[in-house]
Amino acid sequence: MHVKVVCVGGGPAGLYLAILLKQQDPSHDITVHERNPEGSTYGWGVTYWRGLLDKLQEHDPDTARAIETHSVRWSDGVAHVRDLTTRHHGDQGFGIGRHRLLDVLAGRARALGVRLEFESETTRPPAGADLVVAADGVHSALRTDRAARFGTRITSGRNHYIWLGTTKVFDAFTFAFAETEHGWIWAYGYGYSADHSTCVVECSPETFTGLGLDRADQTEGLVLLEKLFADVLDGHPLIARPGAAWLHFRTLTNRTWHDGNLVLLGDAAHTTHYSIGAGTTLALEDAMCLAGALREHTALPEALAAYERRRQAELLSVQSAARYSAQWYESLPRYIGLPPHRMFALLGQRHSPLLPYVPPQLYYGLDKAAGRMEALRRFKRWLGPRAARALHARSTARRDQPPSS
Repeated sequence: MHVKVVCVGGGPAGLYLAILLKQQDPSHDITVHERNPEGSTYGWGVTYWRGLLDKLQEHDPDTARAIETHSVRWSDGVAHVRDLTTRHHGDQGFGIGRHRLLDVLAGRARALGVRLEFESETTRPPAGADLVVAADGVHSALRTDRAARFGTRITSGRNHYIWLGTTKVFDAFTFAFAETEHGWIWAYGYGYSADHSTCVVECSPETFTGLGLDRADQTEGLVLLEKLFADVLDGHPLIARPGAAWLHFRTLTNRTWHDGNLVLLGDAAHTTHYSIGAGTTLALEDAMCLAGALREHTALPEALAAYERRRQAELLSVQSAARYSAQWYESLPRYIGLPPHRMFALLGQRHSPLLPYVPPQLYYGLDKAAGRMEALRRFKRWLGPRAARALHARSTARRDQPPSS
């Protein structure tokens, strides 16, 4: 069936949905409208994990290969606390420049016959479209116009953060915590190309005003941050895009994700705190789910309802993890006095709903004990069949021996 689809927003969610829908039926008429000029984008790099690559490979191998080719990878996490450092080996992670990711997706969409319209501002659903996709981000004009129908709710986090870049290429996912006379300030850093990394800096409101970051211009602010994180930057500068500002993270949810033929996708539908590094992954997974629902259901209302049910259910655990992760950083003084290896262990447990209510040292001990018990259970499961075979062999050997005289 020939369908006319208009995607408003040329970010990862809108572009990947257009790719998948064109793959499903090349006769679909699909246009993506992006308000910014081609090649301009906010942000630096994005991070993702092997699970996303596996899903991309399943849905569109060409896109998966191109994204992996242009990504850097790491498998360690490093935490710097004052002059102490701890390193842990973990799952393989990936980083790719947001500009590069959008280039890959736009090129693939064009090759499949999707029309891309840049510098095209769309604030109302276009007439004549069978399906209108609001993929225009957290400030979505299409969603805002119907906020009451969608049941939009936005809550603002307590801490201040700013999204920066640097020419320091981190070889691991790097956390750096710096103590100042006004409290702690910290950075998350990860590489996304051969010559650049993303560096997100965060602090409490008290530290923000105490350091004078509320009054500093962009250049003054960068100089101060470079001094605070000099040990991990190794003399490399921090870089800000024009107009980059300190923000409070905005957690956005919607009661429903569709209204008539208008459906929400990616950050227009939901946001999750940047500290779990899942925003781009969730946007691409939204596109996979919506494309699948449109393939499986011929009636649009049924398809949109199925998409909403599935994604809202899948996001429950992720949104919970993001809330607790944000709270962990907002409660940093509770954990920062621990030895670095213990603090880093609890940083890895920051998604736990129990952690805020259990003394950190006690939680660490219980977690270590549980880990040892789980290792013992795994060993016993591994040993079980072998022990049974050994006992059986010994029993058989005894039966085969001649009776003693």
